[in-house]
Amino acid sequence: MAATNAAPAKELTIDRIYDGASLSGPTPIQLKASPDGRRVTFLRAKEDDQNTFDLWEYNLDSRQTRLLVDSRVVEPAAAELSDAEKARRERARIAGRRGIVAYQWSPDGRKLLFPLGGKLYLYDLGASADRALRLIDTDGEAIDPKISPHGRYVAYVHGQNLWAIDLRDGKARQLTRDGGGAVHNAEAEFVAQEEMARFTGYWWAPDDSAIAFERFDETKVPIVKRTEVHADRTDTIEQRYPAAGKNNVEVKLGLVSPDGGEPRFVDLGGNPDIYLVRVDWLPDGRRLSYQLMQRSQQKLDLNLVDAKTLQQRTLLTEEAQTWINLNDDLRFLKSQDAFVWASERSGWKHLYLYGLDGRLKHAISAGEWNIDGLLGIDEKLGLAYVDSNRDFVPDRQVYALKLDGSTADAPCRVSRGDGQHHAEFTKNAEYYIDTFADPSTPPQVSLRKAVDGSLVVWIEENKLDEKHPYWPYRDAHIVPEFGEIPSSGGEDLYYRLYKPRGFDPAKRYPVFDFYYGGPHSQMVARGWVDYFCEYMAQHGYVVFTLDNRGMARRSRAFSEAIYRQLGKVEVEDQVAGIRWLKTQPYVDPAGIGVFGWSYGGYMTTMMLAKASSEIAVGVAVAPVTDWTLYDTFYTERYLGTPQDNAEGYKRSGTLDWLDGMKSPLLLVHGMADDNVLFANSTALMAALQERGMQFELMTYPGGKHGLSTPAMKKHVYHLIADYFDAKVKHADTRAP
Repeated sequence: MAATNAAPAKELTIDRIYDGASLSGPTPIQLKASPDGRRVTFLRAKEDDQNTFDLWEYNLDSRQTRLLVDSRVVEPAAAELSDAEKARRERARIAGRRGIVAYQWSPDGRKLLFPLGGKLYLYDLGASADRALRLIDTDGEAIDPKISPHGRYVAYVHGQNLWAIDLRDGKARQLTRDGGGAVHNAEAEFVAQEEMARFTGYWWAPDDSAIAFERFDETKVPIVKRTEVHADRTDTIEQRYPAAGKNNVEVKLGLVSPDGGEPRFVDLGGNPDIYLVRVDWLPDGRRLSYQLMQRSQQKLDLNLVDAKTLQQRTLLTEEAQTWINLNDDLRFLKSQDAFVWASERSGWKHLYLYGLDGRLKHAISAGEWNIDGLLGIDEKLGLAYVDSNRDFVPDRQVYALKLDGSTADAPCRVSRGDGQHHAEFTKNAEYYIDTFADPSTPPQVSLRKAVDGSLVVWIEENKLDEKHPYWPYRDAHIVPEFGEIPSSGGEDLYYRLYKPRGFDPAKRYPVFDFYYGGPHSQMVARGWVDYFCEYMAQHGYVVFTLDNRGMARRSRAFSEAIYRQLGKVEVEDQVAGIRWLKTQPYVDPAGIGVFGWSYGGYMTTMMLAKASSEIAVGVAVAPVTDWTLYDTFYTERYLGTPQDNAEGYKRSGTLDWLDGMKSPLLLVHGMADDNVLFANSTALMAALQERGMQFELMTYPGGKHGLSTPAMKKHVYHLIADYFDAKVKHADTRAP
């Protein structure tokens, strides 16, 4: 699949990338093994629409794949979702998906619960086709539905209150009653969804005896009035937005029976300015843990609560001089009074085994490498499974570690094949569902033995053959190169580079430099195609991506380089990448343009403001330009508050550097963005206009942060490609 000059090769088009079937093939998402281990279920996009999903199963007994629920048959016309559900999907980055977007197994492995079109359905695998689907009466939209661990109840959020239905009699019970206005029960607040990767606000006890829930009050959160401009109307939105340095919500942690009764609340201490970041039940259902983080994000307590008496104690405390990263790696063991805890205290993320007395037993992993996350634990074999880039930073592999710590710095690699492995382990960690891809292989899904990674069965082999939607473009496909350059701080910076189709080393080519640059992200990954990068390479560009200091999956020293001032080392590293490009004989040094979205958009504005002499043009989509306009949890993690780091905020903002912006800018923003508020771009526009500095602008009526509709996606990427062609690409590549 290397690049070729063969005439019949078909090149990608932007319209084809976003229309019709996914070019990745029939790739399943949200893969889950049934509790009885006989099935693997998943969501799959329709053949004629890559954004509408149905529910499927692979039966391990029959080795057959079949469609369980066709979303268009159940809901022929897409129903209008509530504003609350739209917001949840925007936070989860699935706003562009339609049809079935989430589902859950019942504990007996016989039923599947899923929301669709604002309604709630239960699918019975054992029933006849005409009786399999049951509509659950929730008297309105059911948000965040969950089956209880024993299968007797379904809980959900409606009208900012927690409800539960007893499936034996179908009776719905309202469990909280004060929700409404500024008070929300069983929901995750804005920053929890947007920044903490926590999208739920309630948690079932393992024995069905109780539900723990978050109650938050946003009365003290400032109201930001913003205008959402749509194609047919203009709305003035009053959004409670916790901008940096301003008030957050006040949270409580409650417990309530699914049969009703008065909620009881856990004492979270006397300081209301805290974050409730994680809640987990212990396997016995009698004890509950919760993680409480101080607003500075430099201290995190893991607390244990007796669900009956509400008495509690602190199991451990994590502290950091900069910030503490959250994770989902806490596991309470069943075979011993112990738990597995992840920490970056050594400078790398590793696992530790603690007793329930809060005493450290030993490290499970150690050394100068990171784990990404804890995937599963086999207590019988005494093994913990993790994913990591230990072997090669752009890869993701699965490894086994002994719980006794004897292999802490010598994990056993389980996954097979260099590239990206995303694993979903079965409950007992005997098997895992592996989604694998590399730059020549579209995502393949298989069931594998956890002990050695050997193949059990293909769930979706996704062969790149004549039937595959990418087949017509195969001969024009370009496999990127990966490499490293040093940063000014001495660390290796990884890059990905596509050379143009029909590459001639004697010619010089323009560069499309695409980056993100922000924390908690890795762009340089040895996975399947980034279609727009592929498109630009097929149209004559060297396409370059570099992961700078501050980004994810490296050491704490690497990520902490951005502390107290953003846009400094990130720009230094990206400029180092550009200067390296200019030393390559096939690069046109006067034809390097940059593009980024969100934090990447911010990076574009900072790159042009600080290093216009190195850059021909820049495209910034949805950029943050003033960090005092962004939310508390994200911004204060890296900068502290504006009150205690005014200079850091000033130096991190684009507006302080604008006098250096000499290269052309294309600014793009959705006019209904509730994440990076449109005010960021209007502030930049006004500052540029005040200085008499010209720029180009494209706004999208009704567009949210991701410009998620297919029409917006196609339009914005045509815009970017056309802008680069007009401003960067020379009429002909030329000999040096």
